[in-house]
Amino acid sequence: MEITGKVTVVTGAGSGIGAALTRRFIREGAQVVAADINEESVVSVATDTGAIPFRCDVSREQDVIDLIDFTEKNVGPITLFCSNAGIAIKGGVECTNDDWQRIWEINVMSHVYVSRALIPRMAARGGGAIMITASAAGLLSQIGSAPYSVTKHAAVGLAENLYITYGEQGIKIFALCPQAVRTAMAGEDSIAAVDGLMEPEELAEKVIEGLKKEEFLILPHPEVRTYMQRKAADYDRWLRGMQRLQARYLQGLPLKGGS
Repeated sequence: MEITGKVTVVTGAGSGIGAALTRRFIREGAQVVAADINEESVVSVATDTGAIPFRCDVSREQDVIDLIDFTEKNVGPITLFCSNAGIAIKGGVECTNDDWQRIWEINVMSHVYVSRALIPRMAARGGGAIMITASAAGLLSQIGSAPYSVTKHAAVGLAENLYITYGEQGIKIFALCPQAVRTAMAGEDSIAAVDGLMEPEELAEKVIEGLKKEEFLILPHPEVRTYMQRKAADYDRWLRGMQRLQARYLQGLPLKGGS
């Protein structure tokens, strides 16, 4: 799909991947509404790019509805909605209920809110697209963070269901599943950085390529497809390999690819 001249919304646009997507979409000629809970950050990105800023807490359904209403009333019908905002929480099942609930609301329910409010409108006018930023962790796993792995798996599952359910109504669904990207969420010592950190600007280029190809899975790191194939070919072997990788991570040893 082409986005030149099209109305596009990006959440989590105040920094990281969202800011890079906003800049790249503006260069592509899209009309972009940049949304983020951090109003100061998103205003700064908007000032630099020419996007329209909007403060939005994606964990609140009414905020998401307000963002969609604002965009369609003041800019035009949304062609592409990038449901990109997300957070990471370290730890396993011992994480507090509050932490589990918070990451669930942001990493999963925000996509539900977008879909619930926007898909009927898109379907009524013949089509549109939603891109959910999930993660390679949603296809593989995430050592060191059960909440992140679980919610990103859920995000991929939701994207798959939306594709199956609404594809014949003209709704295009994309699942963006990168490995580590150089943002505040991923540090150099992160297990996610096993194959190195990608710059947000490079990821944004990969997104443009993926949108044009109209592939459901947008994989900025091509090795993720290989890891998925290994996982599907021999699940138990893959799990044992991940156990070894985790052991190296916990011991502070150098990490090598092989998910």
